[in-house]
Amino acid sequence: MKNATVMETTISKQSYFTEEHIMFRNSLKKFLEKEAIPYFDQWEEDGLVPRSFWRKMGENGFLCSWVGEEYGGLGADFIFTVILNEELCRIGFGLGGIDLHSSIVVPYINSFGTEEQKRRYLPGCMSGEVITAIAMTEPGAGSDLASISTTAIKDGDSYVLNGQKTFISNGIQSDLVVVVAKTNPKADPAHKGISLFLVESDMPGFSRGRKLNKVGMHSQDTAELVFENVKVPATNLLGEEGKGFYHLMKELQQERIISAVGAQVAAEEMLSMTIDYVKERTAFGQPISKFQNTQFKLAEMATHVQIGRTFLDDLIVKHMLGKDIQKEVSMAKWWISDNARKMAPECMQLHGGYGYMEEYKIARRYRDIAVVPIYAGSNEIMKTIIAKNLGL
Repeated sequence: MKNATVMETTISKQSYFTEEHIMFRNSLKKFLEKEAIPYFDQWEEDGLVPRSFWRKMGENGFLCSWVGEEYGGLGADFIFTVILNEELCRIGFGLGGIDLHSSIVVPYINSFGTEEQKRRYLPGCMSGEVITAIAMTEPGAGSDLASISTTAIKDGDSYVLNGQKTFISNGIQSDLVVVVAKTNPKADPAHKGISLFLVESDMPGFSRGRKLNKVGMHSQDTAELVFENVKVPATNLLGEEGKGFYHLMKELQQERIISAVGAQVAAEEMLSMTIDYVKERTAFGQPISKFQNTQFKLAEMATHVQIGRTFLDDLIVKHMLGKDIQKEVSMAKWWISDNARKMAPECMQLHGGYGYMEEYKIARRYRDIAVVPIYAGSNEIMKTIIAKNLGL
């Protein structure tokens, strides 16, 4: 097996895999088969993944495995993060809050936190005792981050935080929230007045609004958050004041790769379950897999899925090598998520009436995939980024 460090972008993602990666995937799959799959339907009904499961994930070393050994982590490479994302998404997008915590939110603390912040928060994030969220979106501001109205005004050794956030993943259970706020509401351009803060759930003035009732991803709790004169210690400023927008942009490359990985896994799972179904289901005396219409549709979908996987694996390699691939990542996030969204009704159609029944997994996939082209930057924003990088 090759070492996990390679020097050429021409080497495939497969060349990165070591025995450690294989062992991690096998261990994670066995764990999820025992601790998640038998209970997932109930979690979907409850609208929540229990904290006990988070702690079990942490106890087994599956959360934030990339954290450095100096903080008690494994110092694992990005392939471990991809494996976690893939295996959680194979069960269902309702487990996405765990991956958001491990692969997207906690990296902000690692990248921009002070030494004191890292030592205070990272151990709990790894153990599952601390659940994190990131609060960017507001009732009146989504993809246009510069238009947020939440403010954090300096007052002595603290900042006074006021505002509302919505569509916040892990919003109900979060213990620690990375909050995006304006420390200089009059900054011109506006994005230069944005900063990031680490807000703990027990800080006076911080409350949770509604637990939002979503079309899909039911077990991944999503909520409104309210901040009313929350006194946030200056020591909880994450990164530099006024540099929050740039901190967010730096981490978005990985976030969008993770989003593309989830969409790719969903596409692969929908294709696999549909192939299995059409081989078993008969009509007019033969399996429906024998009809040319079925064969052509699945041939087209299989081709799109393979193209997506090849493109995505190449980007994972380049990201591990530290390449700036914002344009390509935007392409992947748009194309792969859009492909999965288009596949969902096609696969449901091939299931016939049974595809509309909740007992068939395609129904859940159909509901869950709809949001992927929206979050982590809408696909319309992805096209804008691509066009900008083309010099348009």
